[in-house]
Amino acid sequence: MAEFAAKLIVPYQVSASNFVDLITEEAGIPLSRGAEMKGKCGPTESELQISWLDKTYTLKLYFLKEGHNTSKGQEAFWKMNKILFVYDTSEPTYFKDAVNPGKHTASSHHLSALVTPAGKSYECQAQQTISLTTSDHQRMVILLLSEVRIQPFDISADFVFSEEHKCPVDEREQLEETLPLILGLILGLMIVITLCVYHIHHKLTANQVQIPRDRSQYKHMG
Repeated sequence: MAEFAAKLIVPYQVSASNFVDLITEEAGIPLSRGAEMKGKCGPTESELQISWLDKTYTLKLYFLKEGHNTSKGQEAFWKMNKILFVYDTSEPTYFKDAVNPGKHTASSHHLSALVTPAGKSYECQAQQTISLTTSDHQRMVILLLSEVRIQPFDISADFVFSEEHKCPVDEREQLEETLPLILGLILGLMIVITLCVYHIHHKLTANQVQIPRDRSQYKHMG
């Protein structure tokens, strides 16, 4: 199961005004809402394939579930271990006057992203950036992911995500939002305690017998 927004920034070359030099432009390709989706689900490997604009663009996400040894024993987790993007620079919607138009591929290199404990879903509202290398190793394609909710394994019910594992950015933003409130409550509590201590001290002091400081007020013993 997956819900996310995506955009791919793809560099490509066009002819300069002198028709001799080449200029690098960037195409911003958003993931279409009408995209076709299919996938492969397995116990340790899963794949999500998304195609749009008559399969001119295809984004493939690969997931792997594995375990590692910790001080607490064997712990399982899953991650996104590979991304493959296929695009065609002859498509005019996002590519204008591309030089040598045609199909290209871009893929990740030793990817380990969205690492999540097994049995949980991954959630991240913040934008994440993943770099992909083109097949000719001359350009970098940037994948921008946001509003992500993904669970490729251990789905207990259809259309129901398991407990979420939040990304560090979301956790930090949540802490930044709640920290001023927590500090305000602590400060308010300290003020109340200070006022209570002052009130109690003032009351105890008022109930004590006042000893006159002027010696003339003492009665002489006969």
